[in-house]
Amino acid sequence: MSIVPPGAAAPESRSRSGEADGQVPDEVGAPADGERTGRPGVRVAARLGSLALVVLTVLCGITLVLGFINKDRCTGPRFDQWGRSQPDFDKRRYQDFCYSDIQTLWIGRDIDRHVFPYVNGKLTDKGQPIGGVVEYPVLTGVFIWASAIFAHTDADFLLFSALLLAPFGLATAWLLGRMAGWRALLWAIGPPLVLYAFHNWELPVVLCAVAAFYVVHRGWGARGRDRPLVSRATAAAVLLGLGFAFKVYPAIFVLPLMLYVLTGGQGGKELGDRKGPDWRGALRIAAAAIGTAILVNIPFAVAGFEGWRASFTFQLLRKADITTNSIWFWGLRPDSNPENVPVQELIGVLSPMLMLVSFVVACGFGWARYLKEGTYPWVAVSAAMLCGFLLLHKVHSPQYTLWLIPMFVLLKIRWGWIVAYFAADLAMGIGIFRWYYELFYGKHSGIYDGLSAQAVMVGVWGRAALLIGLFCAFLTAKETFATDPPRTETEEEPALTR
Repeated sequence: MSIVPPGAAAPESRSRSGEADGQVPDEVGAPADGERTGRPGVRVAARLGSLALVVLTVLCGITLVLGFINKDRCTGPRFDQWGRSQPDFDKRRYQDFCYSDIQTLWIGRDIDRHVFPYVNGKLTDKGQPIGGVVEYPVLTGVFIWASAIFAHTDADFLLFSALLLAPFGLATAWLLGRMAGWRALLWAIGPPLVLYAFHNWELPVVLCAVAAFYVVHRGWGARGRDRPLVSRATAAAVLLGLGFAFKVYPAIFVLPLMLYVLTGGQGGKELGDRKGPDWRGALRIAAAAIGTAILVNIPFAVAGFEGWRASFTFQLLRKADITTNSIWFWGLRPDSNPENVPVQELIGVLSPMLMLVSFVVACGFGWARYLKEGTYPWVAVSAAMLCGFLLLHKVHSPQYTLWLIPMFVLLKIRWGWIVAYFAADLAMGIGIFRWYYELFYGKHSGIYDGLSAQAVMVGVWGRAALLIGLFCAFLTAKETFATDPPRTETEEEPALTR
């Protein structure tokens, strides 16, 4: 079958400029009208120079410091025999909305005992992890263990975790700046980074996802994007496989990446003389991602299968409850109480099934765009799939917003979407913990009582409505970065003046 969409030019004759190739002519940071590169007829996004990238990274560093200060308010000033902050830690973390999973899980997962994760662990009869099991994939578990090696209190653990996490946040800012210019400020100085940078262990997995987008469109080393698409995409697949071993979600981007390779990348140019789709290249991407995930997990599965399996079982058994912040718990009230087994089982079926439906819809719409434009929009499809995941998963923790911000940077959507989502997220990120304080410490008991309870509703349903809208907006969005195919030997590297 032919890979060239009906009515489209053959790959070797396709123009390398304009929206027909998926290029964004007026993205944030693009050259002014009429400004061109050294290659005739080609418009590319302005890249930040070295000084600008340093400024961007420093600003991100300042934001990370503010994020640490925010969470550090919950530590000390005294500590009990287990290294838990006193006095009134349980109350303060909600009252002062300085809660973090990092500090909280210091006790309860054998982190304070410096037990190496998974190998000797299991789930109790009540489904609680013991013996070093944490409820995260293996690379996050090892990261947690490493962060605690020199810690003796939950304050130490928060500090060492922040020191190890911060470089991942800085590297993410640098890569986004290299791709999308000053639009990367959405990541570097955005409120979510203050709220969530050190709330959980999200920064490594976000870097894996962003680095995958980067190597596909920028490559690496001296050859950069002149490397063959399959080579660049294979490296990206390895990064997505590593992302799976941190927090799972980057694995959903493998399918749109496969379709991008299958169709020959930008404008189909990298199909070369091939008359049909690049099935071998697409399968190579799948093999690289799956192989990486398997290779990372095998040592733990062999060393302690029950403990390794427990991390996945814990998430499968997790019920939609007051801590999950999902549409399933709130939308099915009052029948969604954790004790209502039939409803919880129904959620356990509907949630993954509808997520898969959303993935199919996103990939199908991307294919329709490919037939019209000649390029499969894998970044846009990935962003839409992420929206489906966040909306329909039975757990929607506040810090998952960090997963979405790079999509705001890399895709050109209206600013209203971004501002509205940040507002809904802020309502959730602050409101949920203030509501827990009022709920657990006797001031209010109902969702209709008090401003914080209403903020939770704004957060839950505001995010849900916006994710539906963003699902559609992303699927029609153009990239904010240049998407040129590799240069030929006769083309010269454009001078970077910005």
